[in-house]
Amino acid sequence: MAIELKKDDYDEAIASIQAYAAENFDEPMGNIAAGALLDFVLAEVGPSIYNLGVKAAQERIQARAMDLDIELQEEEFPLSRRIG
Repeated sequence: MAIELKKDDYDEAIASIQAYAAENFDEPMGNIAAGALLDFVLAEVGPSIYNLGVKAAQERIQARAMDLDIELQEEEFPLSRRIG
């Protein structure tokens, strides 16, 4: 699954990469170079970051599902337990 950003987010990410390059490297980075770097990171590292998010969501959902027993379980045959 390819990681794709919305156009506005993509453009903002390029601007962020350019700002980072301006602060940390000797030469500024142009739009084409920043876009190529962003495309590489999205293709190469993006899936790992995405998978971490999926794993965190799965763990959260599983924990909530386990809580359903506590929150929703009703006592069965309460009268017979009081008498017996």
